[in-house]
Amino acid sequence: MMISRNEPLAERMRPKSLDDYVGQEHLVGKGAILRKVIESGSMPSFILWGPPGVGKTTLASVIAHTLERPFQSLSAINSGVKDIRDAIETAKSQKFFSRPNPVLFIDEIHRFSKSQQDSLLGAVEKGIVTLIGATTENPSFEVISALLSRCQVYILKPLERHHLIQMIDNAVAKNEYLKNLTIKIESYDALIALSGGDGRKLYNCLELVVNQFAKDEEIIITDALVTTVIQQNLAKYDKAGEQHYDIISAFIKSMRASDPNASVYYLARMIAGGEDPLFICRRMIILASEDIGLANPNALLLANNCFQAVHHIGMPEGRIIMSQTAIYLACSPKSNASYVAINQALDLVKQTGDVSVPLHLRNAPTNLMKDIGYGTGYQYAHDYQGNFSEMECLPETLAGTKLYSPGHNAAEVKYSEYLKLIWKGKYGY
Repeated sequence: MMISRNEPLAERMRPKSLDDYVGQEHLVGKGAILRKVIESGSMPSFILWGPPGVGKTTLASVIAHTLERPFQSLSAINSGVKDIRDAIETAKSQKFFSRPNPVLFIDEIHRFSKSQQDSLLGAVEKGIVTLIGATTENPSFEVISALLSRCQVYILKPLERHHLIQMIDNAVAKNEYLKNLTIKIESYDALIALSGGDGRKLYNCLELVVNQFAKDEEIIITDALVTTVIQQNLAKYDKAGEQHYDIISAFIKSMRASDPNASVYYLARMIAGGEDPLFICRRMIILASEDIGLANPNALLLANNCFQAVHHIGMPEGRIIMSQTAIYLACSPKSNASYVAINQALDLVKQTGDVSVPLHLRNAPTNLMKDIGYGTGYQYAHDYQGNFSEMECLPETLAGTKLYSPGHNAAEVKYSEYLKLIWKGKYGY
């Protein structure tokens, strides 16, 4: 039994009004900023920035429907300058007398080149179209400043567990096919976990599970059933690009495991699948610090240079630079000491709150601050032998706390020896 032969469940469940929209209460809840803009009827161009599957496309469609504006949609993956110009010409033909501006929605606008983004400027500035862009990437880096200055940016948050449960319940209760079936949900956990917070993927998972049953069967959804069905249907996800997170995860874990062969293989899978090269490069920058760190500080430099080079020269030549970098990262010694240190420090801050900075470390730009002790007792390291004093820098209540433990690699062994030499056992060194 198929839920629908024509449209995926996610498409059939796409809401038509703000009241049916799930999530993003900070933007479209009662009295929220974007809802006020919509209700005013005077809508500027804006960009929706947030992770995949949190409702960017849906929100754009709902807004256009609510304001009764003509709506055109382009995807930056398969649209060029000609498509943009055609859309603008169509918008011109739709705009007459006092009719409001048509809405031009551009999905994944960060994938547009500078020239493609430039081609939008005139139409946005003259009010020929109201632009709504959607992006998973920071628009400060991916959208040209001239276009960004003409758009408000709204940040969408990841969907929370109660949002995802509400979406499942809505589908079971309201979808024209599902509401006529006998469905019992014993646990939502596997559906939510496998969705990764992506609403579209959540509905795809639910659809795959339900499709295993005949129309007159009782459907009992358990975590074990969901896991088994989804694993058996991974090929379907590949075709729809749903393994995006699985492949990048395999890529990262292969480099972390020092396996250059698997690293290049998963890199090739992403390139062949049309993944954004800069997304791949950003992930390598993160790995270079999180998993290699001080064991080989050059890894971060190379990964960052890879991002810059690929950004400048593009594809297909960029694949060679990415391959070189992935192999280098895989073959590099590993250390997560910096990663562990900052996480422990953040946990400590969460536990202890805003502990006062010691007076001797505080800046004293005014006489009053000097009079009350700011800076008193500060020991300038370069005034001491070996450029080191034994001054305590942590707040008094945290004195002696150890957050950084050097990794077991050639580079950090040297750090460990140095810290033992100067601190003489303090902090456990």
